[in-house]
Amino acid sequence: MRKKFQNIIDRCIPLSAVALLLLLWQLLCVAGVLPEYMLPSPVRVVKAFGEDFPLLLSHMWVTLWEAFAGLGIGILLGFGTAVLMEHFRSLYRALYPILVITQTIPTVAIAPLLVLWLGYGAAPKITLVVIVTFFPITVGLLDGFREADTDAVRLMQAMGASDLQIFYHIKLPGSLSHFFASLRISVSYAVVGAVISEWLGGFHGLGVYMTRVKKSYAYDKMFAVIFLITAVSLCLMKLVDLIQKGAMPWRRMGGRAEKMERELP
Repeated sequence: MRKKFQNIIDRCIPLSAVALLLLLWQLLCVAGVLPEYMLPSPVRVVKAFGEDFPLLLSHMWVTLWEAFAGLGIGILLGFGTAVLMEHFRSLYRALYPILVITQTIPTVAIAPLLVLWLGYGAAPKITLVVIVTFFPITVGLLDGFREADTDAVRLMQAMGASDLQIFYHIKLPGSLSHFFASLRISVSYAVVGAVISEWLGGFHGLGVYMTRVKKSYAYDKMFAVIFLITAVSLCLMKLVDLIQKGAMPWRRMGGRAEKMERELP
């Protein structure tokens, strides 16, 4: 009973911190410390969110489609590149510095070029999402492949297993934790990347909505879409956690075993 009560407290602490921050924000706005035209109060933001909810929803589906399309392509390219780089050491030495260099280029600097080259449709948005999600997936899988159990690999080699069998039975399962950690980062990057590319040109999407309300100085609507993007990113990260639990049941069973050991006298 005491442990359940402690778990409830642990879950309430972050929610209480967020609620306290929103309350402080509201009080500062009501007291006039923060001007409404610079920083609208949470009540105004919630009201603006409710008024424009159908419009926000229509723009959100466009942004999510671009984010998921780019993320899917980024995962496929990242997985294929990581497998090739793991298998061919010369390819690893040639490509890894290039991958690192690509991440030093600001996303905001790439987006205008993509719009110039690919137009105002979905192509530049999806391409930018692929660029920002490709690197975390590739590097995460490479780290997972490298941390494979060497004893298990040597055992399978002694038993005459092929490289494909070693990869499928040892390296791939061992890299799943790294893959999902990278995927958790990539889903948030995917949404942000799609929104950034929509800032610079487009007809639909949350980024297009943000530019329109910014030009009309409707900052309450601006904060409403920011909160929506944050909520969507958090939901997607939680979805990755649920998928990870389903794809790695042995991890859940190991956690239960550790919990039972701690409860033993």
